[in-house]
Amino acid sequence: MPELPDITIYLEALERRILGKPLQQVTLKNPFLLRTVDPPLALAGGRSVVGLRRLGKRIVLDLGDGFFLVIHLMIAGRLRWLGADSRQKRPGRIVLAEFAFPNGILLLTEAGTRRRASLHFVRGAEALEDLDRGGIDVLAGTTGEFAERLRVENHTLKRALTDPRLFSGIGNAYSDEILHTARLSPLALSRKITDEEVTRLHRATHQVLTEWIARLRVEAGEGFPERVTAFREGMAVHGRYGKPCPVCGTPVQRIRYAENETNYCARCQTGGKLLADRALSRLLKGDWPKSLEELE
Repeated sequence: MPELPDITIYLEALERRILGKPLQQVTLKNPFLLRTVDPPLALAGGRSVVGLRRLGKRIVLDLGDGFFLVIHLMIAGRLRWLGADSRQKRPGRIVLAEFAFPNGILLLTEAGTRRRASLHFVRGAEALEDLDRGGIDVLAGTTGEFAERLRVENHTLKRALTDPRLFSGIGNAYSDEILHTARLSPLALSRKITDEEVTRLHRATHQVLTEWIARLRVEAGEGFPERVTAFREGMAVHGRYGKPCPVCGTPVQRIRYAENETNYCARCQTGGKLLADRALSRLLKGDWPKSLEELE
């Protein structure tokens, strides 16, 4: 799922292409993408984009007069840009919507068969706020504000960081990187960690997100982001199960659950303790290794 750094780069690329430009037409290729009926989507046509912003993991196109188009890419949704002079072939069935501008077409695509991406067309600030999950901007908030949100409920740090009601824009991938940088266990409880650890976590959150925004900005250059993925070269632990931790060389571990997994370094983050994988630990029971030494 595109997270805060990815959404930031998307917005910067869109600003260079469509800010101030009239949205000539929105064409739905899949009617289930649109999650609103009032106002009618036809009213979006002919309005100019007067602003762009991020709302959690959503992209908001401000069409003026209180009208907003809100795109949520979810897991497999992506944006593609075809310039007016582009000879690039349009993708086929994965295109869910087309947004036509005088200088090109913005495509909303989604890979796979499960359609989770969404489009809302709303009127008024209140309707837009209804789509906001309430998480704070971790790049703008203070350590005190971060600590207050973190300790609202007693959850694992992994769950807390990825809760959109607490923090805006952090998902599975960057939470792994943040926790590794902070040297904290993903299963540590938010109300149990010390003030020093909270400060470390806040610092790591800011560091990881700003560093990846800078990396992705360089990667995209003046072009449109083409390779938006949760698994990137240069990540420390996310998606690197079994590979050496770049800090200590210990093989990266994982916890699997549902459709996601958490990656971590046992030596850097848990004092050498292996965290129980729900599937394997139930299967192996007493044979499940409890430490790196037992694993070896």
